Amino acid sequence: MTRRIRLTIAYDGTDYVGWQVQPNGVAIETVMAGAIKKVTGEDVLLIGASRTDSGVHADGNVAVFDTESRIPAEKFKFALNEFLPRDISVQASVEVSPDYHPRKLNAVKTYEYRILNRVLPLPKERNYAYFYYYPLDAEKMDRAAKVLLGEHDFKSFCSIRTSVEDTVRRIYTSEVRREGDIITYRVSGSGFLYNMVRIIAGTLVKIGSGLWPEEKMGEILEARDRAEAGPRAPAMGLTLVAIEEEQALPPVETEDNPHWAYEIDYREKPNARVHIFRSDEKDFDALLLRLIKRASRNGALYVYVTDDGGRIRDGGTADYFTLECVPDAPGTFVTVDKRKLVSGEE
Repeated sequence: MTRRIRLTIAYDGTDYVGWQVQPNGVAIETVMAGAIKKVTGEDVLLIGASRTDSGVHADGNVAVFDTESRIPAEKFKFALNEFLPRDISVQASVEVSPDYHPRKLNAVKTYEYRILNRVLPLPKERNYAYFYYYPLDAEKMDRAAKVLLGEHDFKSFCSIRTSVEDTVRRIYTSEVRREGDIITYRVSGSGFLYNMVRIIAGTLVKIGSGLWPEEKMGEILEARDRAEAGPRAPAMGLTLVAIEEEQALPPVETEDNPHWAYEIDYREKPNARVHIFRSDEKDFDALLLRLIKRASRNGALYVYVTDDGGRIRDGGTADYFTLECVPDAPGTFVTVDKRKLVSGEE
């Protein structure tokens, strides 16, 4: 019988080209797959939750693989560690459902970026902190970091090489603290764009050094332009601390920022209601699609949508969803998933 095993993995990324297999060096994924084959005799497809870059570290990255092995799930961590190098270690192993996918879950990711801020470098920190010798004002950096809290379009903090269309993310924690010569930026969120944390860190360094005022962070966020943000900080200072799955869906989700305000109500299971109170015109289409997808991903069979701006029309579309007017509820539209129509599920 095939089982799916979830691993929590810690690693020192110094000597690796990142999590994902690359042609120019050894990847964490490659080493992990090799250890699994030694334990089970199987060639497995390993699915990671976060594709950390070259030189980036992790205390709690997550990956899954399928196996026919009868080894108890909780024993895998011990068996695999026997075949792993000292800079990679499995911290936990559990069995999960066959449809469990680490990149399709509602989860909170937490990263830390460490900066060694002193006149001279410390050799033991060379692989684990970005050395910056000009004085940094950690309190100013902390105030600037808190501007990022909440749901925003983080396009300014996304590498131009990314192909992602939706650059909106929600940040739960964003803070800077100093302990001696080490300044740590800690951030947690629903997800992160390519190089997002490193670009934020590079921006905070420019603010902390006095090159930019702390108000600059808000201006950069509003610009939605990568050219306005600071440089990408070096990889060695970044660690993926943890990936924690959200245990319970809140009955109502809300957001109210300068560009949009909405509510998603899940209390009428198995359906959900989306109410858009306001939205800038340039954000509306993407917001509508994002909210419908979120409600559907969270289990809603049908999503009922209302918009105080009156911008939804009968027969309108949002990607693979069609919006149909509810006859007995003027201004309310229900989603029809075109994929299900094709497959005959409706």
